[in-house]
Amino acid sequence: MKKTILHTKGILVAIVTVIGYLFSQSVIAQQIPQFTQYMFNNYLSNPAIAGTYNYYQIRANYRYQWVGMDDAPQTQSVSLFGPLSKKDMGWGAYMYMDNTGPTSRMGMMGSYAYNMNLNDEYRISGGLSLGFLQYKVDGSKLTAGEGYDEGDPAIFESIKSTFTPDASVGFYLYSSLLQVGISAHQLFGQKLKLYNDPIGTNRLRQHILMSGSYLFQLNRDYEFEPGLLLKYMFRSPFQFELNGKLTYRKQIWGGLSYRLNDAFSILIGYNYKKKYVIGYSYDYSYTGIRKYQSGTHEFMLGVLFDKIK
Repeated sequence: MKKTILHTKGILVAIVTVIGYLFSQSVIAQQIPQFTQYMFNNYLSNPAIAGTYNYYQIRANYRYQWVGMDDAPQTQSVSLFGPLSKKDMGWGAYMYMDNTGPTSRMGMMGSYAYNMNLNDEYRISGGLSLGFLQYKVDGSKLTAGEGYDEGDPAIFESIKSTFTPDASVGFYLYSSLLQVGISAHQLFGQKLKLYNDPIGTNRLRQHILMSGSYLFQLNRDYEFEPGLLLKYMFRSPFQFELNGKLTYRKQIWGGLSYRLNDAFSILIGYNYKKKYVIGYSYDYSYTGIRKYQSGTHEFMLGVLFDKIK
């Protein structure tokens, strides 16, 4: 009997550990999706971006993290956003999916944003996203090991899932050269409940993101844009990403990025006829995990529609 109880506790701890593993999308814990090429789809990180461009656009991102590791995280997202034609407002929506072995997470969000002039050079925008999050564990993919009790209620072969509302808010100051934004995610901070009785504390933590970039026009052909992304999740270490992008004739770009306590990245991309955009990045981890994987690949595709303003 004592052995069965200890084994049950071990299984519960293992499941909680799996949940924590999904929520750690990098070496520094982070629950919201992470993309190296965040600057090419900044609407995902700040709902205030909706309506700040004078055209609608669709962006798709795919991230395959830690290639070579079993059950490595994979993240996909699709977003659509743009302005209203006669008002200083914008709308948008996006969907994302995180998969890590037996666990997965799907979110869908819709956004509204309003922007206004501060002066002849700067505008400011505020936005709100509302939606839901589904968290799921596939018991058939869990390995309990040898000698386990098949009647143990903690062991399941079916799929357990839970739905919960989600929300984010953001503000964005911008001009033709400068961009500064701040946003807060998972505002409700609610618990995820997969069992009738709580097992540990599986809570969605609030995240604060701050971003900034400045565009330097080097000459008629080249422009350089350094950027910074600051990330903080409540009760977790602070993290930042520093990057720089060099663009040739607004068509071809290359860049480098550094993520604190995680990885260095290279970025390349191409804009075809100012309508179709493709990007690729590769992350090389400089932490101990590099021994067990061969890096992270990320792809971005975009379609820019005709100007409506």
